[in-house]
Amino acid sequence: MTKTERVQISLHAQNLKNVAGAFKGTSDPYAVVTLIASEPGVQPKILGKTEVIKNNLSPHWVAKFEVDYDFSKPTRFNVGIYDEVKKSENKSMGNALFEIGEVLGARGNIKAKKLKKGGTIFCRIEKAATANSGTFDFQLNGFKLKNVDGVFSKSDPFFEVSKLVNAAGGPTWQIAYRSETIKNDLNPKWKSVSIPLSQICGDNKDEKVVITVKDWEKSGKHTPMGSVETSVNGMLNKAKSGASFELKKKNKSYGNVVVISAKVEGEKVNPAPAATTAAAVTGAAVATASAVEASNANEPTLPITPVPVPTTPASTSFIPRPSFIDYLSGGLELQLSVAIDFTGSNGDPRKQGTLHYIDRFGGQLNSYEKALTSVGAVIAKYDHDQQFQMLGFGAKYGGVVQHCFQLGPTPEVRGVKGMIAAYRNTFKSGLIMSGPTVFADVIQVAASQARKKQESLKRFGQQAYHILLILTDGAVSDIARTKQALTAASTAPLSIVIVGMGSADFSTMQFLDDFATQEGIRDICQFVNFDRHPNKIDLTQATLDEIPDQVVDYFYSANIMPLPAVHGSQLNLVADEYNEEEEIQLDLNFNEDGEITLGSGGVLDETGYGDYNAVAGVTAVAPAQASAPQAYQPAQPYNPASAPQQAYVPTQQPAPAQPYNPASAPQQAYAPVQHQQAPAQPYNPPSAPQQAYAPVQPQQPQQAYAPVQPQQAYAPPQQQVINVQVPAGVGPGQQLQLQHPQTGQPMLVTVPQGVIP
Repeated sequence: MTKTERVQISLHAQNLKNVAGAFKGTSDPYAVVTLIASEPGVQPKILGKTEVIKNNLSPHWVAKFEVDYDFSKPTRFNVGIYDEVKKSENKSMGNALFEIGEVLGARGNIKAKKLKKGGTIFCRIEKAATANSGTFDFQLNGFKLKNVDGVFSKSDPFFEVSKLVNAAGGPTWQIAYRSETIKNDLNPKWKSVSIPLSQICGDNKDEKVVITVKDWEKSGKHTPMGSVETSVNGMLNKAKSGASFELKKKNKSYGNVVVISAKVEGEKVNPAPAATTAAAVTGAAVATASAVEASNANEPTLPITPVPVPTTPASTSFIPRPSFIDYLSGGLELQLSVAIDFTGSNGDPRKQGTLHYIDRFGGQLNSYEKALTSVGAVIAKYDHDQQFQMLGFGAKYGGVVQHCFQLGPTPEVRGVKGMIAAYRNTFKSGLIMSGPTVFADVIQVAASQARKKQESLKRFGQQAYHILLILTDGAVSDIARTKQALTAASTAPLSIVIVGMGSADFSTMQFLDDFATQEGIRDICQFVNFDRHPNKIDLTQATLDEIPDQVVDYFYSANIMPLPAVHGSQLNLVADEYNEEEEIQLDLNFNEDGEITLGSGGVLDETGYGDYNAVAGVTAVAPAQASAPQAYQPAQPYNPASAPQQAYVPTQQPAPAQPYNPASAPQQAYAPVQHQQAPAQPYNPPSAPQQAYAPVQPQQPQQAYAPVQPQQAYAPPQQQVINVQVPAGVGPGQQLQLQHPQTGQPMLVTVPQGVIP
């Protein structure tokens, strides 16, 4: 069952281009938010529009938009900005496409994008109000406000109520409500207000809020008339006592604000009011109302003095379970390791139809690449440095089977593009696909990495959680050792997703879903059969649906509460450059009564896996021209011509995909042994009986397999690629005798298929 959480979208913009026209003043911008349809059967939906901000090219809209968030699939929405033109067609000022996961994964849960016509749009996402938060109803009047509009006119006052939020630049005052403007009146009586309590203070009525009164100016540069810091409880108390708030600006009195009425309705009492202690006030900030007055901006950034509070609550206090979004809002990073099966049962990767076959010229992804890119792309949104660990298992290097080895020349690769490159380049590393299928080593490595990363970040007040994606074509060979590894890993900040590739019988993998319940340990493992999920969204939902609960289970059971957002200068927030490919066709109809309807567009089908060019960001490889040297292409699977002394050794039997079968020797069940000892011969297909797999002899049962050190995977030696210019008249299949450019030794190479002299 798909799990969703409700989130709230807020927007502001900076330095928009004025599209009002010559001698027509400054644009009056508002934003329209449209939820994009990403799969068949789903319709796009207009979530709504913001209020219009008059004569302002850096508007801070108060209106918020709510939508369901599902970690396991993309949810995109378009923000279109328009200049309101009375009695004429509204003018577009630009639009930007956002994805909820990308925003939640960004520092401070805020993302900025530059617009084609100029300016930048900022989007912030936070958890939406809970159903039991209730509403806050109040009414304010101004009394003897100080005129700031000059000698010959009176101020036009309106007020704003701002709450303190943890944004990318640290604690920041964010406008929660803006009133109407009362013209030429220093004793204004504003309309009654009714807003969700969570919109102004979350669930904490003692949370600081600031009431700021401003003089409206046509230019959009409204003049502050004073402010006061209080809380919802403070306003409730003033309403009961009849006392007023004194407005101050630069320590001088600027009049008073009277709370005519104030009440909270519909609030359900939380059985544990202490819940906010650790989670909500960790790293909380102390701010002064005077800081709000320091700028004409609607959302100024304040100087903050941190107040450290322990993140681990007292054992005697009940702490309600936080949500996944609470941890993301606190800056939690998700990190990914991928382990890929290179056992012989996958078949010869050079033959079309086998699981590891790489389509060099057609660009189609194989099943391993589809799973890798679809799941990897989702998790990558929540990893700030975009560095991922790539591992392999089930192959021989130097005649020794390795159950955990490094893919690529570096311990980590960057982004989905780096993952694909590391995977494809493994076929030119001299490996021999072997067996059996052993998961325990990669689980131990991932668990060790997860513990080390969390402990390292903990010292800096940060949090991390690790996800291990195992892609395999066969059932695990040693269930007992796998269970032991899962038990040990259940105490680490780790989740394991195993995806079964191909048509093998995975019925024995059922133990992965039942094991945690039977043993009474934290459930960290999920098995998914790739062939049962017809498209990318269906696959990512099946593989990642349990991750949010597993994340919360780990931290909550360890009494680790969510942290506030990462502090830093909001000025350092780097906006994404305008990307024409993100433009989406939307036909919006603006009615005279202000209603907006969607005529057409708003669909972006994300069910397909795409091709190699799309995920790797490259141009399709074409055969080389005669004038250019023929280099080894990265999309080419293992190339025997580049290293004939370490050629891939396929099985010679008619059915090369025969996996290791422990049932063939039940009296001598597989017992792994030390790598360096003779009995450690890896599984060898029956085509080579003189080197058949030799199980451990019964008289040596104590000689158990010793896995690699958890902190380090085997790093195979990297082969050198030499570019060769094919002479005229020489074609595919012919051999050339060359001299090695470094050693001077003679070499005999075969010209591969697809090379044109």
